[in-house]
Amino acid sequence: MTDKDLLKIAEQFGTPTYVYDAESIKTQYEKLTSSFHKSTRFFYACKALSNINILKFINKLGGSLDCVSINEVKLGIRAGFEAKRILFTPNCVDLAEIEEAMSLKVHINIDNISILEQFGNKFGNSYPIFVRINPHIFAGGNYKISTGHIDSKFGISIHQLRHIERVMNTTNINVEGLHMHTGSEIKDPDVFLQGLEIMFELAEKFPNLKYLDMGSGFKVPYQEGDIETDVKVLGKKVEKAVSDFSKTSGKKFELWFEPGKFLVSGSGHFLVKTNVIKQTTATVFAGINSGFNHLIRPMFYDSYHIIENLSNPKGKERIYTVVGNICETDTFAWDRKLNEVHEGDILVFRNAGAYGFEMSSNFNSRLKPAEVLFLDGKAHLIRKRDEFEDLLRNQIEVL
Repeated sequence: MTDKDLLKIAEQFGTPTYVYDAESIKTQYEKLTSSFHKSTRFFYACKALSNINILKFINKLGGSLDCVSINEVKLGIRAGFEAKRILFTPNCVDLAEIEEAMSLKVHINIDNISILEQFGNKFGNSYPIFVRINPHIFAGGNYKISTGHIDSKFGISIHQLRHIERVMNTTNINVEGLHMHTGSEIKDPDVFLQGLEIMFELAEKFPNLKYLDMGSGFKVPYQEGDIETDVKVLGKKVEKAVSDFSKTSGKKFELWFEPGKFLVSGSGHFLVKTNVIKQTTATVFAGINSGFNHLIRPMFYDSYHIIENLSNPKGKERIYTVVGNICETDTFAWDRKLNEVHEGDILVFRNAGAYGFEMSSNFNSRLKPAEVLFLDGKAHLIRKRDEFEDLLRNQIEVL
């Protein structure tokens, strides 16, 4: 997909619009499958981007699905994933949501002692489960996306192993998988090896173990000079560690990973229109027809997105602060070099496929953008832009 294609999409479907390049997703998926042992399975973390067309495409590629809510599970079933290829890893839900997932026959991952006890007392060994462990490994791009540290709400502390064993012994639950996820944007592949060693140590406590799920957190580059997790190096290291452990212990496991951002981030291009150029005594603002209601990551995570002027790609470089149209501070980029921007120009935010539309809202009663999938050289509308009536849907007027 070229920049000319993006300009045509902006003209055809308007802005703001998220565009996803299917070929990019395929390339990233094949990069994973070619880097790890053939028995390794990849569960797409669909919280990154859950449009059903994206799910169907990843299903066709042969991927499995990682879900964190019962509705993501239902979307996965609707998209054609077999139940055995779906893992449900919720957080802070009640037993009723777990039971609903059981009725759909998907893999279930439990991440706290309370639900583990409730589940065991009610179901015993009638339904095999995963247990999510908190390894107390601090990893990830920043604190907000680090999930394995000591104060994280995710997982059962490795120091509570005795509690897990007590529940297993008293309720006879069948633990067939262990899971851990230490965070996102992990730069050092050895973090995964550190987690794997903890998994190996725990494995002897779970006699029915079949699966080890390492979560994900593979790093993707957002700007020039950024590194990407070297999955080929990681794949070789992981394969050796698993092989060595199998030789010494006699145990064999299927290894799972849960890539989300790694698969879809680079596929995404967010198209916006420049509404106004505003110059103050110190700053030139490029005000666009979007805001953090459409792309909250720069404000929420301090994330960096390359921004380019598609309408004037050879214009003289000037310095702009790119801001949105929300009645809050929604600055996407301070003092950014862009080819000269005029009112009406189309700008593109790169690496916008993950947690872009997925975290969008109708704040300020603004409408959600459209989504387009670029597949086999053609642009397909996969979500209509909101209309005014969508703001009133489900509201009940009593006055």
